Amino acid sequence: MLAVVTLLAGMLAAGSAAPGFVALAEVDPTVGQDVRYAGTHNFTGGRVPGYEEPVCLLARPAAEALRRAQRELLRSGYALKVYDCYRPQRAVDRFVRWARDEADQSTKAEFYPRVEKSQLIPDGYIAERSGHSRGSTLDVTLVRLPARRELDMGTPFDFFDPLSHTDDRRVGAVARENRRRLTEVLGRQGFVNLPEEWWHFTHRPEAFPDRHFDFPVSVGSVRP
Repeated sequence: MLAVVTLLAGMLAAGSAAPGFVALAEVDPTVGQDVRYAGTHNFTGGRVPGYEEPVCLLARPAAEALRRAQRELLRSGYALKVYDCYRPQRAVDRFVRWARDEADQSTKAEFYPRVEKSQLIPDGYIAERSGHSRGSTLDVTLVRLPARRELDMGTPFDFFDPLSHTDDRRVGAVARENRRRLTEVLGRQGFVNLPEEWWHFTHRPEAFPDRHFDFPVSVGSVRP
């Protein structure tokens, strides 16, 4: 498997396009994008390696399924906004290094105020492999039209805490309803929620269930 990933990374470095991936904006430009790891507003406190542009890349079946979910939401005055889509393995590696650096507590107040950083890996908040690197997983929320204001989901994105569990009953009724709406709309298009993170969904069946890619996040990576 490592040989496959290395070969693909080498092909992309030479200028070949990522096979089977698309830029979400080219499939549905109405889905909002706030790709956090391409900037500094994320739990690492800086731009994450591999994010060359703030764009959402996905395996084509996942992107087309997301477009169908967006069409349904638009009819009722809502829309989707993604925080992350395809994630290179080098970015996952950066997350692990960050989690192991217990001296860096600069983002604790915002992202993990009630969890010790030493527990982020043992408790499963940070992992050495991510479904995002296979291209069918995304982090997403709901916004209300026409202002595109984010809905109350009970916690922010990437909040490392049991309150982020999709079915946590301690969040308010409005947030529970918004989580339910997001889960049901995406579920009708084949997306399965990760119970520990209300924002995390994987399209099934995955286009690349046995691969973890490492090409950079940029529009050029998915164009010949």
